[in-house]
Amino acid sequence: MPLSSHAKPADSFALASELEIALNQVVKGEVRFDRGSRALYATDASNYRQIPIGLVVPRDEEDVIATVAACKKYGAPVLPRGAGTSLAGQCCNVAVVLDFTKNMNRILEIDPAKRFARVQPGLVLDRLRESAESDCLTFGPDPSTHSRCTLGGMIGNNSCGTHSLLAGKTVDNVEELRILLYDGTQLTVGATSEDQLASIIARGGRSGEIYSKLRKIRDDYSQLIRARYPKIPRRVSGYNLDQLLPESGFHVARALVGTEGTCVTVLEAKLRLIHSPQHRTLVGLGYKDVFMAAEQVPEILEYGPIGLEGFEGSIVDGLRKKGTPNLALLPNGRGILLVEFGCDDAREATSLAHKLADRFKQSAEHPDIRLYSADEAKWVWKIRESGARAAAAAPGAPPEWEGWDDAAVAPEKVSAYLRDIRKLLDEYNYHAAFYGHFGHGCIHMRVTFDLQSEPGIRKYGEFVERAADLVVSYGGSLSGEHGDGQSRGALLPKMFGPELVRAFAEFKSAWDPDNKMNPNKVVNAYLPTENLRLGADYKPLESKTHFQFPDDGGSFAKATVRCVGLGECRKTQGGVMCPSYMATLEEEHSTRGRAHLLFELLQGEVVRGGWQDEHVKKALDLCLSCKACKSECPTNVDIATYRAEFLSHYYEGKSRPLHAYFFGLIDRWARLASSAPRAANFLSHAPAFSQLMRLLLGLPPERELPRFANGTFQSWAGKRKYSFTRDGKERASAAADTSKIILWPDTFTNYFHPEIGHAALEVLQRAGFQVAVPQSHLCCGRPLYDFGMLDRAKEYLRRIMDFLGAEIDVGIPIVFLEPSCASVFRDELGGLFPGDLRATRLRGQTFLFSEFLQSRAPGYRPPALDRKVLLHGHCHHKALTTLSGEERLLRAMGVDLLSLDAGCCGMAGAFGFERGKYEVSRAIGERALLPAVREAAADTLIVSDGFSCREQIRQLTGRRAFHVAEVLQLAGQLAVGR
Repeated sequence: MPLSSHAKPADSFALASELEIALNQVVKGEVRFDRGSRALYATDASNYRQIPIGLVVPRDEEDVIATVAACKKYGAPVLPRGAGTSLAGQCCNVAVVLDFTKNMNRILEIDPAKRFARVQPGLVLDRLRESAESDCLTFGPDPSTHSRCTLGGMIGNNSCGTHSLLAGKTVDNVEELRILLYDGTQLTVGATSEDQLASIIARGGRSGEIYSKLRKIRDDYSQLIRARYPKIPRRVSGYNLDQLLPESGFHVARALVGTEGTCVTVLEAKLRLIHSPQHRTLVGLGYKDVFMAAEQVPEILEYGPIGLEGFEGSIVDGLRKKGTPNLALLPNGRGILLVEFGCDDAREATSLAHKLADRFKQSAEHPDIRLYSADEAKWVWKIRESGARAAAAAPGAPPEWEGWDDAAVAPEKVSAYLRDIRKLLDEYNYHAAFYGHFGHGCIHMRVTFDLQSEPGIRKYGEFVERAADLVVSYGGSLSGEHGDGQSRGALLPKMFGPELVRAFAEFKSAWDPDNKMNPNKVVNAYLPTENLRLGADYKPLESKTHFQFPDDGGSFAKATVRCVGLGECRKTQGGVMCPSYMATLEEEHSTRGRAHLLFELLQGEVVRGGWQDEHVKKALDLCLSCKACKSECPTNVDIATYRAEFLSHYYEGKSRPLHAYFFGLIDRWARLASSAPRAANFLSHAPAFSQLMRLLLGLPPERELPRFANGTFQSWAGKRKYSFTRDGKERASAAADTSKIILWPDTFTNYFHPEIGHAALEVLQRAGFQVAVPQSHLCCGRPLYDFGMLDRAKEYLRRIMDFLGAEIDVGIPIVFLEPSCASVFRDELGGLFPGDLRATRLRGQTFLFSEFLQSRAPGYRPPALDRKVLLHGHCHHKALTTLSGEERLLRAMGVDLLSLDAGCCGMAGAFGFERGKYEVSRAIGERALLPAVREAAADTLIVSDGFSCREQIRQLTGRRAFHVAEVLQLAGQLAVGR
C-alpha cells in the first residue's frame, strides 16, 4: 500500500534553512518557509497533499531567475504554480513553490491587428479576455475557473473549457514561450522550420543540445506518435510530442504546453487571439436520460455551435436540495444539453437557435426545449459551472472526489462510453453524476470513492486501472483537460505503450536532466493511491465544539474538508467572496487558504500549534465574517463560523484584547451610554479622552466612533404603547391575529439610529400590521462571534428564546432592520442549537424588513418615488437571502434603481475600527462601493440597510446612506404632501 501524505515527513529537505537564507539574500519579493505558508500550498483541488519546502512570491523575472538559481545550488526541486486549481495533483510537491499570481500578473502587449497578446504567467484569464474584448477578440480556451485561473496554469495543464469547439485547447493558441530552465538557461521557443532547427543545433551550446535531443525524439518516435496518439479533439494526456512532427512545424512552445511544470518555468507567453462572436444564444434540451442526450451530439454539431455541454439530472436534484436559485430555467429531463451559438449578427445567432429547436421538436425523443434570453443564459451558465461540485455538497450527500474525472472519447462515442462507465461504476457500487463538454467528448464526474480506509483505497486503485482500460478501448484519452499529474500519470503506459512513455522521459530529461522540475508527475509518476490528502491513516483532531455542524455530521473536521480547492474565492471581480483576498491577493486570506489551514491544524503535522496556532490565527485575522463563502462557495465552506469556533478555543484560559470586550459587548456599553448619551458622546469625541480611547482600544486615527442617539428606539416605542407585557398568556392569545408582528430593536437601531426604527414602524403600520417592540434588553450577540465569545453568545440566544417563547411558539413573525442581526437567527442559531424546536421555529419566523414586506404583505403597495437610488446590499443580506426582494420593492416604487455588485463595504462591524486593519478595510471599500457613491449625483439616494455599511460610506465619502425603511417613509410622506 503506497504511503499517504500523513505517513511522510513534513520536513524532508535537509537544507531548507540554508536555502531560505540564500533566497532572502537575492529575492526582492517574498520568501516564506514558515509552517503556515507551507501548509497553505500543500494541496490543490485534487485528492493529493505534499508539504512544500517553501514558497517564493517573486516580484519580477529577476526574482524567478534568482530563485531557480538558488534552488539548483542546494538541489531543491521547483514547482511553478498558477491558481492552484488543478485536479490531478500537479500543483503540490515537495518543492519550492513559485506563486506568480500576486505580482507577475500583467498583460504586456495586445496587438489587435496581428491578433496576439503577450502576458505574464500569473495573469488571470478573465483579465485578458476583458481587455481583448474591446477589439472583439478573445483568448478561446475558457475553463469553468476562468475568473481565477492563470494563463501560466492553463499552459501547464493544456486547459480547454466550454468553448473548445470555437478555439480548441490551449496548445492550439500558444505562439511562443519565453522559458527558464532549472540550470538557468533562458530560451524563447515557438515554431521551428527545418533550416532554423539545423542552425540552432549547429550553434551548439545548451539550446543546441536540447534541440538536438528533441529532433532525435521526433525522428525515433514519429511513427509511434502518429499511430498511438488518439485522433480526438480532447487528447490532453501525455506530452505533446505530436507538436514536434513536421506537419506541426516542430513547434517547441506547443510541445511544452501541458507539461505541468515538469520541464520548464514559463516567464512570458505570446498567445493567439481569435475573433469573439458578439451575439450569443443558448438553447437547453432535456431528455429522459444522459445516454439519450449524448446520442444527439453528432447531429447537434452539424449546426455549428460554439459550445455543447451536458449534465445529468441528479446534479439538479442535489442543487434543489441546497435551494439553488433559478433551477426552473433548466429543461425538464434527466439528461440535459446546453447548446450555444455565436455570431456577429444577433438575428443569425437567434436563427440558428430556432433552427435547432425546430429540428428537435420533430425528433422521436421529444426533448423539453428552452430558448434563453441573455440574462437567463448567465444564470444557466452559472449553474453549469459550479453545479456538480455544489450538488455534491448537498445535505446528506455522500462524499464525492476527483480521481476519474476527465476522460475523453470521440464525440460520436460519448453515449456508448457513458453506458459502459456507468456499468463499471455500478459494479464497484460507486455513485457519480456525469457532466462535461459533450461536444468534444470530454466527460467529468466526481465519484463516491472511499479514500479513508485501506480496502476503499485499494478498490479505488483497481477501479481507475479498469476505467483506463475502458477509455483506451474507445480510442480515448485518460485526460481531456485536467492533465495527468498524479491521478493519471502512472496509467499513461496503458494509453501510449512503454515506448512512448520512454519518449516522455527523454523529452523531460532534455529540459530537466536533474529531474528537479515538479518531479514524479507525468513522468515516473506516483501511483494514484500515494500521497492522498486523506488516506487510511487520516486521523484528525476531534475536539468538543460550540457549533454542532449539523450539515457535517457534527464534525468540525468534516467541515474543514468541504473545501475542494477550486478557488472560487480567488476571484477579484463580482460577488462578495472573498473581500480580504480581493484586497491582498494572498492565498492565506482566501476562503480556500483558511480552510486548508484549519484542515492542517487538525492534522498537527505541519501546523503544530493546535487551537493556539499563530499561523492559523493570522490567516483568520483578516476574515471579515461576511458569510459570502457560505453562499458563493460551491461547497458552502463557512469560514465565519469556523473562525468564531477557532477563536473560542484560541482564547481559552487567556484574556482577549481590550477592543474585543469593547466592541464584542457593545450592546452593554450602548445600554449604559443611553442613560447619558450627550455625556458619552462628549467623552468619546473630546480630544484628550478620544486620544486615550484610541490608544487603549487600538483605533485608527482616521476613524470616528459613531455617536449615540439622544433617545432609544425602545423608549420611543414604549411611550407610544408599541410594546407588550411579559404576560405570556396575554401575548399568546393575540397570536391568532395574523397582523401581529414583532419589530426587533437591534443594538444599532436602538441606540444609534432610532429614526430607522420609527420609519420601519410607520411603514409596517401603513401596511396593516400591529407592531410590538420588546422592551427588555435583548441582543442577538452578533459582535460576540467576531471575537469567539461563544459561551456568552449562547446565553444571549437562550435569553431571547425564553423571553419570546410564547411569540415564537405561536408563530409570530419577527422583523429585523439590521441584516447582521437577522443572520444570527438564520445561521448561527441553527449551528448552536440544531435540535432545539424553539430555535428551529425562530429561524423560520425571522424576516428582514424588505423580505417581510415582499413575502408576508401581499396587499402592500409601496408609495411611488421619482428618485435615483443606488443600492448596496449588506453582505449577510446577500449571503443568507438575496437582494432580489429589496430590489423588487424599490422598483415597485418606480425609482431609477442601480443595484451595485460591489462586494463588501469593508467595515464589517469592528473590523474597520481596528488600527491594523484600517488599510485593508478601506481598500475593500475602494474596490467598487466608495467610488460609485462618490460618482452618484447629489440627489441620488444611497440605500444600505447595514449599520456598518452606512458608517463606512459616511466616514469615507461624507455621504449619508439611508435604510430602505427610511426611503419608504419618505415616499409615503411625499405622497401625503401631494
